[in-house]
Amino acid sequence: MRILAIDTALDACAACVATDASDDLLSEESLTLARGHAEALLPLIERVMARVEGGFESLDRVAVTVGPGSYTGLRVGLSAARAVGLAAGIPVVGVTTLSALLAPLLSAEADRLLAAAIDARHGSVYLQAMSLAEGIVVPPSLVSLEEAAALLGGAPVTLIGSGAPALAAELQARGADAEVAETGPPSIAWVASLGLVADPAQAMARPLYLRGPDAQPQDHARLARR
Repeated sequence: MRILAIDTALDACAACVATDASDDLLSEESLTLARGHAEALLPLIERVMARVEGGFESLDRVAVTVGPGSYTGLRVGLSAARAVGLAAGIPVVGVTTLSALLAPLLSAEADRLLAAAIDARHGSVYLQAMSLAEGIVVPPSLVSLEEAAALLGGAPVTLIGSGAPALAAELQARGADAEVAETGPPSIAWVASLGLVADPAQAMARPLYLRGPDAQPQDHARLARR
């Protein structure tokens, strides 16, 4: 199976082509971007696919990160993934950013609690925690740093994601054994790996926001309808 993976959920604009026959990517490109995903993504995908024999017609599946993350970034990635899937007549699967962050830790760690924490601003994080022994310990949630520390408790924990340093500091202040693995966005290779094993009937390409938009309508400024 050959898959195109796309990630625009956080501070990266990335795409790759992978197969289930090898750990080596057929093509990959990633840009660090806080803004401008809409302008950068389609040219990036074109460059990635131009390096793959058979082009878009060789694809069997598309995977895309569905959040949590930037509203604008998620819409850009989902729109591009759906367009490719529709044009090529192939399924599109969704991969959460939290799962993609946790995947490399799950492949390496055996005896610690593992938690992905994405900075959600205003003293909050998007959080998910897992262990090999217990599975999902904390499902995808939007919580304050204090709530996150309470949910993780006192078990030794390895943290990953942009919210990891702040959460580690909160846990360490409580006497917990907390270490930070990485703070960047998920690896596009892991998005592809999770997309290859996902069930299209279950892993829907729908946004996972976990909260409403920061910008709210200003009702008091609206003109009354006649």
